[in-house]
Amino acid sequence: MEQQQELCESSTTDFSDLSALFLNCTLKKSPEVSNTEGLMKISVAIMEANGIKTETIRPVDHKIATGVYPDMKEHGWDADEWPGIYEKVKAADILVIGSPIWLGDKSSVCTQVIERLYASSGDLNEAGQYAYYGRVGGCLITGNEDGIKHCAMNILYSLQHLGYTVPPQADAGWIGEAGPGPSYLDDEGGLNNDFTNRNTTFMTWNLMHFARMLKDGGGVPAHGNQRSLWEAGCRFDHPNPEYR
Repeated sequence: MEQQQELCESSTTDFSDLSALFLNCTLKKSPEVSNTEGLMKISVAIMEANGIKTETIRPVDHKIATGVYPDMKEHGWDADEWPGIYEKVKAADILVIGSPIWLGDKSSVCTQVIERLYASSGDLNEAGQYAYYGRVGGCLITGNEDGIKHCAMNILYSLQHLGYTVPPQADAGWIGEAGPGPSYLDDEGGLNNDFTNRNTTFMTWNLMHFARMLKDGGGVPAHGNQRSLWEAGCRFDHPNPEYR
C-alpha cells in the first residue's frame, strides 16, 4: 500500500481542467441499484482522485425520444430531454458509455443513446471538423452472460465513427458464469475480480492520458478531415483526376 501511494503521488500530470460524462444505459430507473453503475464508480473514483470533474446520468431517468434528429420535438414527439443531455456530451472531454448485456447485446437504452449521438454527428466545430473530434470515448459492460467484447466492439466502433478518439484498451467489463447467477455488485460477483479491476483502471488512465494529449495539442490536427473545406472544393491530395 505504501508503494502504491508513493507511485500515485509521483504522478505529476494535471488533469484538473478535464471533465468526463458517464452515461449509464441501465434499464433500471434511479434509485434502483445498477450493477453497471457499480463498475462505473471505479472509473469515476480514479478520475475524481485526479481532479477530473465527473457526472453520471441514467438516460432511462429522462424522457428521451426515439429517432435520429437532434430534437425530436420538431418531429412529432411531445417531449424530448436529449438536447439537454447532448449539451453535457459536448462539454465533456471524456465520454464513457456503460451498458448491461441483454440477449448477448447492449441494452435498448444504449442503442437509443448511440442513435441520438449520431443525430448530431453532422455538426461541425470551429475548425470545420465533425463536432465530436478532440474528445475520447470508452465503455464499461456488465452482465451474467457472454457478450462483453461484442458490446464493446459495437459501442467503440460507433464512437470512433462519430469522431471520438478511442485509446488503447478503452473497454472493460464483468460477467459471471453463463446463465443465472450473481451480478457485479453481489457478494460473489465482480467487485474483487482482479481482471475486471485491472482493465477498468487501465481504461480509465488511457482515457485520461489521451484526453490530456488532445487538449494540450488543440484536438485532432485540422487538415485532411474538414468537411467544410471539402464542400468548398478542397480535396486534400485525393488522387482521383475527377476532382482535379
